[in-house]
Amino acid sequence: MRAVFAGLFWLIALNASAQTERAPRVERIASEDGAIVEAHVFDTGPSSAARGAVVLLHGGGWVAGDATWMYPRARRFAERGMLTVSVEYRLGNPRLATADARSVIRWLRDNAATLHIDPTRIAAYGVSAGGQIAVSTAQSEDTRARHNALVLVSPALDLERDGWFARLAGEEAARELSPLSNVRAGLPPTLILQGDVDSETPLPGAQRFCEAMRTYGDRCVLKIYRGYGHLFTPAGINDRETPQPDEAISAQAATLAEGFLVNLGYAP
Repeated sequence: MRAVFAGLFWLIALNASAQTERAPRVERIASEDGAIVEAHVFDTGPSSAARGAVVLLHGGGWVAGDATWMYPRARRFAERGMLTVSVEYRLGNPRLATADARSVIRWLRDNAATLHIDPTRIAAYGVSAGGQIAVSTAQSEDTRARHNALVLVSPALDLERDGWFARLAGEEAARELSPLSNVRAGLPPTLILQGDVDSETPLPGAQRFCEAMRTYGDRCVLKIYRGYGHLFTPAGINDRETPQPDEAISAQAATLAEGFLVNLGYAP
């Protein structure tokens, strides 16, 4: 897992002018160890019906990136009437990053009435390394910290076969945090958007993860984009250090993600 600048290229592909648009509200939330986590909130205002929330987790190989990388996607979900939160999780330590994500989920549930959201409809949208963080949060023993739906883009799901992760965090952390190694009954409805020639987070990890979920009777939809690599980089282009998302495929995937959440009742 070495594409530490993946989120940056994803951001550029989605919306090159994102920084000129309206800035989100930044909430400062206490993580499990007392450290402060920034939650960048996009809110178009309360609706007459209970709406869902989406927590966005950027990629970057656990060592790079920030909340701004997910602004374009956060804005797009917000335009559909959802409350969206891009998380500024801590870098360099996947355990702390996952704890930060859990803390944001708890904060959303604790403040559901004030935020005008349905506490039973809190989804995660995780890209690459952010996919691991999203699933590991959903696998938490604390039910208050679990997501109710998952949308995963080129996610890191098989960490025990990920040499980069083992070097970064160690083999014990790889076993503890690998989504594939911790599949259990009761995981939320999941959509995975994945290229078939992804050399960074290979397709077999996503396939095995979905198969394991289905074994427990849980819903996992795997959409495979043939001829595309990490973050929908066309085959033949290096998708490890400098992924170059195909704009048309990225747009198709975004529409599919929105439809998945709308069908689950996340839009008012």
